[in-house]
Order: sequence, then C-alpha cells, then structure tokens
Amino acid sequence: MEIQDGTCRAVLVTTGRKSGKEHAVKIRVVIHKGKFYFSRRNPDSDWLKNALCNPNVMIEYQGNIIAGTALLVNDQELCKKISQLKYSDKRSEESRIVLEVNPCE
Repeated sequence: MEIQDGTCRAVLVTTGRKSGKEHAVKIRVVIHKGKFYFSRRNPDSDWLKNALCNPNVMIEYQGNIIAGTALLVNDQELCKKISQLKYSDKRSEESRIVLEVNPCE
C-alpha cells in the first residue's frame, strides 16, 4: 500500500490508559514523508493522553489497518509545518501539540 502525503480523515485507535480497552476516534491526519501526524491545541484529549501512555497505536486509513508507534514531536519547526499542511486559514499559525506515528514495517 502506498501512503501519499496530504491530509485526510482517519481513525486513530489507542489503548485506554485507565480502561485498557481500545479507544477509536475519527480525526484529521496529516501525512508527511511517510509518517502520520495528529495535532491538538491543548493536551486534554483522551486519544493524545492514551498514545503518550501507550505508544502502540493503530490507524484505519483507506480501508487498511496500520500499526504504528506514537511519539510527541518536540521540534517546533516540524509542528509549525504540520499546522500549515493541516490548515489553510489562521489556525495554521496557532501553536499545537503534535503526535507523530511511525508505521511499523
């Protein structure tokens, strides 16, 4: 399966940090250089907290299930780039928390 750069809706599946159960959320994703990026304005979302607690995640993308490993992006230039790719309005200038998911091979 070829993963093309761009933005789309995908389902991010994390493991609940308290329940241990799968937690799925449909969310906009940026695909950049073969990696998946999910972003938030604040750290309050369950999917983000879950992925930081257990970085083994799955992404439902174009009818395929992709296993991956999540990590928080600390590079502010990359965070800015992801926001610019995700939004074409003033939101592209807002500071965001970005989660990178590297697909497992």
